[in-house]
Amino acid sequence: MFATLNTGAKMPLFGLGTWLSKPGEVGRAVEEALRVGYTHIDCAHIYGNEAEVGVALQKCFNEGVCKREDIFITSKLWNTDHGRDDVLPACQLTLKNLQLDYLDLYLIHWPQALPKGCKVASLTEEEKLGYNEESIAHCWEGMEELVAKGLTKAIGISNFTITKTENLLKTAKIIPAVNQVECHPFFQQQRLFEYCKGKGIQFEAYSPLGNPGRPKKGDDDPSVLEDPVINDIAKKHGVGPAIVAISFQIHRGIVVLAKTVNLERVKENLKATEVQLDAEDMRRLRELDRNLRFLRFFMLRNDQTLADFWDEEADSKFTIEEPTSKKTRVEQ
Repeated sequence: MFATLNTGAKMPLFGLGTWLSKPGEVGRAVEEALRVGYTHIDCAHIYGNEAEVGVALQKCFNEGVCKREDIFITSKLWNTDHGRDDVLPACQLTLKNLQLDYLDLYLIHWPQALPKGCKVASLTEEEKLGYNEESIAHCWEGMEELVAKGLTKAIGISNFTITKTENLLKTAKIIPAVNQVECHPFFQQQRLFEYCKGKGIQFEAYSPLGNPGRPKKGDDDPSVLEDPVINDIAKKHGVGPAIVAISFQIHRGIVVLAKTVNLERVKENLKATEVQLDAEDMRRLRELDRNLRFLRFFMLRNDQTLADFWDEEADSKFTIEEPTSKKTRVEQ
């Protein structure tokens, strides 16, 4: 199952995420994923585990488990490297760590910038430089140069709102191929999804299970995996609730990432590509939307409210266009 990007490339609808995957575990998970049939691996420099992922990739390539050209590999530019001249060396470091000649997709991880060399764990308020439209435009120029150099086949964005994407499109020569954001049954992001579709930008979901292991989890936060509707649908299809939550996004035409280092779950999660949710299942799942964002990323916000950080008011007023002729397509 694939989405056809605005570049013409085929992006598998389901992939393995590597965020919060510990050293000593992530490599085994990637290797198992490739052995059982995954063709999509999502990485990022800030995850701190790309070197281990690279070892696992090369092991599988060298052993004939899979071929490089058959695997879709994504990584992301971290916030400290938004300067136009910083993009190329950042991408080159990721390629070195992953032991690759090229990426299939390279994303700007966040629209918010941080100073060179700063550490997320100890950010001061002064280091939270925030979002700057002109800065992102220059960063995107650096991203476009990567395509020209053949270091990545496609470029895209992550955690971009409608407003910030519109600002980028004012100067971009290459339309982002993908926007990767938090998306799960309690936070379906329908307006952003429709906006991206109208611009020919493939929508990609991270944390489709609500990221139960997320940092700063609230005691009163509801659980996607414990929701009675999701569990009822899961029982109907003879699968676990995680499979339903993942499959829901696939049925919407959304590329979805599921992170796990549990080798049994790596294999089990593939069932999400086989489950056939019917119209009634989809209706019930759509009704679960609470506009509930779990991942609030306090460490990147300065004195902004959560609503301002995510452009909620501006985005709500934006008129969603009909999909263009370059809209993304989903194929079996």
